Parts: sequence; structure tokens; C-alpha cells
Amino acid sequence: MASRGLGGLSGSRGGAGGGGKKSLSARNAAVERRNLITVCRFSVKTLIDRSCFETIDDSSPEFNNFAAILEQILSHRLKGQVTWFGYESPRSFWDYIRVACRKVSQNCICSIENMENVSSSRAKGRAWIRVALMEKHLSEYISTALRDFKTTRRFYEDGAIVLGEEANMLAGMLLGLNAIDFSFCLKGEGLDGHFPAVIDYTPYLKFTQSSDSISSDEEELRTLGSSGSESSTPENVGPPFITDENSWFNKCKRVKQKYQLTLEQKGYLEELLRLRENQLSESVSQNKILLQRIEDSDLAHKLEKEQLEYIIVELQDQLTVLKNNDLRSRQELTAHLTNQWPSPGALDVNAVALDTLLYRKHNKQWYEKSYQSLDQLSAEVSLSQTSLDPGQSQEDGKQDALNLIGEGMEK
Repeated sequence: MASRGLGGLSGSRGGAGGGGKKSLSARNAAVERRNLITVCRFSVKTLIDRSCFETIDDSSPEFNNFAAILEQILSHRLKGQVTWFGYESPRSFWDYIRVACRKVSQNCICSIENMENVSSSRAKGRAWIRVALMEKHLSEYISTALRDFKTTRRFYEDGAIVLGEEANMLAGMLLGLNAIDFSFCLKGEGLDGHFPAVIDYTPYLKFTQSSDSISSDEEELRTLGSSGSESSTPENVGPPFITDENSWFNKCKRVKQKYQLTLEQKGYLEELLRLRENQLSESVSQNKILLQRIEDSDLAHKLEKEQLEYIIVELQDQLTVLKNNDLRSRQELTAHLTNQWPSPGALDVNAVALDTLLYRKHNKQWYEKSYQSLDQLSAEVSLSQTSLDPGQSQEDGKQDALNLIGEGMEK
């Protein structure tokens, strides 16, 4: 019984340990995502602050830190590339960007692919960050890539920043960088892809002591001063904190800078809003024009269809009339040819007359007229036959043949 109890206890501990590992892993992933997003927000603010005093280029530490943060965000839980041998090789975020950002109008993907001095995938990704910032389209690139959820899911594992709710915050934060004019050299050492980017957290680490903590420290110092030796006088104990006028001046200066920056961003957003409103009005007007054109084309199509149907009906009527005329002409032609064609009796009489004439030519006895050739005789006979009616030609042919036969017999 004791062994069973110990076994059950160890099993419950094992189950609790498995659940604890999962919860710890989820907590670590959430903390990692939150840290990167928070640091990215701080780096964007420092970039905007620095741009008020100087131009941002490759030598700016604020930009180098921002580029490193963005590179780590885009590389967070990025899947490796499986080779032919089944091994998984590391992959750069550029492989994802060049596929997911193809739909951006007038993108710089092809230009970066054709750069001669940039060979590695990581270096091309860093060049893309610089070019997108100079074009003021970095936020548009990121938003377009995140909308292609199918491609994003194919390149990233579960728990990645680009697959979570933090992705929308990232696109919104990067929108403020469009107000900054960047100037980069795409041939510098910053594009070296042999070393990973490292984030410098020290500019963003600042401890602010609360007012309750300050008051408790003052009371503790007073208690220590009163419990000291009796020879000590109040003059020997100075005030624990001395107000620094320079610190207030610096705070006022920073507030003023933030106010100016806010005004600049406000003006930029208002200008962007006016631009979008103008584009929207133009799109609405173009949409109305297109709708009117579609209606006109539909009306013209209907009219053309009606005209074609009317023409088809007319052609069908004309075709029917032509068929009837053709049939009538055929019937008339058949009747005419039947009436004009000689009968078999007439053909027999003509044959007898021809034999008689050949006999007379053989005996060299001609009646009233001599013929030069048989062709002339046949032609004359045919002409005489066609000049008469069929019935009359038949009777005359018979009579001439009898006369010719009789004359031949007499001579």
C-alpha cells in the first residue's frame, strides 16, 4: 500500500512537472515577444527624437540599434530550410520578405536581388531595411507581408511575433518613421552579413524611484541622524536631496522637443489624411465614370443586338424568296428543255435521210445541188430541222426521205 501511494505521488508530481514546463515555456515566449516589441517602440522614439537635430545615417547608433531590433523581430522563430539530405539549414528573414512583399507596387525587391556588392541573404535583408526607410515605405512592406498570412505561416513557427497580436502593433509603430529623412550608403560595413545583429539595451534602461520610496529614505536618514552622538548638531546634517535646477531645465527641454515632434507628426498625419481624401474622391469620381461607361456600353450592346436580330430576320426572308425563285426557275427550265428536245422518231428519220445522201454521194449523182463535204450536209439538215416545229419537222423529214429514196431508185 505504501509503495502504491509513493508511486501515485511520483506520477502526480511528474504530471505537474510536465504542465509546469509547458506554462514556463509559454511564459518565456510571451516575455520574449513583449521585450522585443517594447524595445522596438523605444528605438522608434529615439530615432524620431534624434532626427530633430541631425540626419540619420549609418553612423547613427540609434539607427544601428533599431536595425538590429527589427532584424531580430523578423527572425523570431523563423523556420529553417530543409535540404535534399533532410537537414535543416538556417534561413534569413530576407527569404520571407522577397516572397511576401512582391505585391507592393513599385517595390525594391528586384533591385536588391541584382545588387553586385551584396551576396548573402542576411546582407540583402539589411539593405532592404535601409532602402525601405529611404523610400518611406517600410510600414507598407511590413503590412503587406503580414496580410499574406499563408506565406507567413509557411515561413514561421507557432509563437512568432509576426503571427501574434504584436504584429499589428509593429506596423503601426513603423508608420511614424515616414516623417524622417534617412541617408544610407549601401556599400558600407553595416551590410556585412557574416555577423548577427546585437541589440544594445542600455539606452532604454532607466530606473525611476517612486515618491513613496524617496520619502521612506528621507525618514530613514532623519532617524539615523537623531540617533547619532549628542555632539552632533543639526548643522552637521545636510539635506538629503538637493534640487538640481539643471535637471528641471533638461526636463523642460525634453518636453519641448516632444511637443515639437508631436506637432510635426500631427502635420504629417494631416497631410497624409488630405492626400488619402483626395485619392478617395478621385476614386469615387472614376468609379462613377466607369459605371456610366458600363451603362452606356450595355445600352449600345442592346441596340446592336436588336439591329442584328432585325437584319437576321430580313436576310431569312430574302433567302426564302430566293429559294422560291430558284425553284420556279428550275421548273420552267426543265419544261422548256423538255419541249425543245426532238423525239426519237425524228432522230430515226434523220438517220435514214443521212444514209440516203451517203448512198447518192457514193454513186456521184446529186440532186439540184452538190455538196463539198458531209459536214456541210449535216449542218444544213440540222438547221432546217431546228427552224421547224417538232411535229412539222418530223413529217417533213419523213416526206423528204421518201422522195430522196424514190429518186435514187429511178436513177
